[in-house]
Amino acid sequence: MRMAVFRNENAYILYDGETAPQMTPDWFTPSFWRKHAAVTGEAPGRGASLFLAPARLPASLQHESPAQALARQWALRPYRRGGLIAKLASHRYVYTGLERTRAFAELRLTAQLHRQGLPVPEPVGACVWRHGLTYEAALITVLIPGAHAFADDLMTLQALELSTSEPMPAAMLTLLDTTGRAIRAVHDAGLEHVDLNARNLLVDEAGHVYVIDLDRCQLHDDAPQGASWRGANLSRLARSLARFCPDHHAACLAHIHAAYHSTDQAI
Repeated sequence: MRMAVFRNENAYILYDGETAPQMTPDWFTPSFWRKHAAVTGEAPGRGASLFLAPARLPASLQHESPAQALARQWALRPYRRGGLIAKLASHRYVYTGLERTRAFAELRLTAQLHRQGLPVPEPVGACVWRHGLTYEAALITVLIPGAHAFADDLMTLQALELSTSEPMPAAMLTLLDTTGRAIRAVHDAGLEHVDLNARNLLVDEAGHVYVIDLDRCQLHDDAPQGASWRGANLSRLARSLARFCPDHHAACLAHIHAAYHSTDQAI
């Protein structure tokens, strides 16, 4: 993976120079994909991530792209603010340098973790449009096939209306174990996630768990087991479990903790 930067007027694209297709700034806008009928779905939440099928693009736009670059589906996520400040500037951020933009920082972090074989999305590219003292940005990653949010599994468990004395389904126990190990893997690599919740954990068709949305996340050089940020991440996840599965959140958290602290950390 060789990261490179391409400039087109006020737009800057960070991409993998070895595997990414030739992209222009338009590729990072929802209107481009809708124009070519290449949007296959949309995710809930702030930013309205779009699911894309780059293979549907006209042949003229696929010129000189690597053979496999357009074969898989992608996820496009524009950067959007939340909270009260969104009413003033929903998609503009203060520009303090290209490498300090949220999109470039997230793509480089994602690429670094992906190179290590960790359970994060595969990066495709990031685009930053500079407007004087502010900027807009968007990120593209490879879509995880058939993935759904871990929150969906928690809500399904809640809907079963099991008593706290009844055992959870075996598949759920396996998923909780996998979740704990996935979190431990990225923590051991030094990743402090700023919003570790059940919607930022994706489960693929094979039951593998991925940690997503690395915006503003921090990578520590040292990641001791007793680091306060590890506990803070797990506490944030605990609150998310209580939201999506109030009847069984304590049991779910206990299983995740057991897997997280296990000496066998194969994922």
